[in-house]
This record gives sequence, structure tokens and C-alpha cells, in this order.
Amino acid sequence: MNSLLAYEKALYFTDWRDYWICRLTGDQNYYLWKYQMYLRKEEAARTLLGKFWYRRKKNRLGAKLGFAIWAGSCGKGLRIWHPGCVIINGFAKLGENCTLRGQNCIGTNSSDPHAVPKIGNGVDIGMGASVLGDITIADGVTIGAGAVVVHSCLKPGTTLVGVPARPLKKA
Repeated sequence: MNSLLAYEKALYFTDWRDYWICRLTGDQNYYLWKYQMYLRKEEAARTLLGKFWYRRKKNRLGAKLGFAIWAGSCGKGLRIWHPGCVIINGFAKLGENCTLRGQNCIGTNSSDPHAVPKIGNGVDIGMGASVLGDITIADGVTIGAGAVVVHSCLKPGTTLVGVPARPLKKA
């Protein structure tokens, strides 16, 4: 658990001075990291009381930041760049080292709460992008800002853009 927290903390802060400057000045990176720390502590809690405690702390801070992320939905190395409306369905799965740029929705597009995306490792989801439905996104995919992904992308390293999102054609 401590190694996971140290790994993810390094995604937000360059060193201990940067951490304390952000904490003392109320910088958004401090609050983004704090939310993520509560998320990971909720996932790792061994007792029902511990899970309840960290879920409550996460949800209270999440209400201020605009986040609703369920425990167990994100792999190691999650990086959120901006506060404001990041929603991840509790049944969705994000791989390791994924990046969310803000204003993202990852969830269902039907009445079935289990029809949600499975997102690979190293996926970068741009500002305002949504990934919806029972789809699969391959490793290393980049989803452009404002894209709405409703179809699977199984080719690693692809860039998806547009509404609905399609692979970017290289010139």
C-alpha cells in the first residue's frame, strides 16, 4: 500500500518541497492527490469501519472537486489533471498509468449498469472526453479532447477524435 501511495504521489509532486508548498498554498494538486489517497485507502481498508471512514472522506472531498470514482475501478498510476466533473462508473475498469484530463465521464450508455468500458494501460483521456458503453479500449490509446467514444478500439497506440470518436488518420 505504501509503495502504491508513494508511486502515485510522485505523479503529483516533484519532491517534498513541492508537496509542502502545494499543501500550504491550497494548490489543486494537493487536493487531487488527497482525493486519490482516500480512494486508495478505501480500497485497502481491511475492516468495514475503515472502508466506511475513507469512503466518507473521499466522497466529501469528491463533492467539492466534482469527482465520483468508485473504489476498485482504477489501476495503479491514475493521474487526474484538473478538478471538476470526473465520473467513473463503479463497474468500469481502468488499467494502470491512465491519465484523466478533466470533465470526463466513463460509464454506461444504457439502462444496464454493467455495460461499461474496459480501458487498457497507459490510456490518456483528453479534457471533456467521454467513454460510454460496453466497449474495450486497447493499451496506449489517446482520446482527444471532447471525443465521445462509443465503439471499441482494439489497436494499441491509436488516437481517437470526434463525436462519435474515430481513429485519427495520419497525413
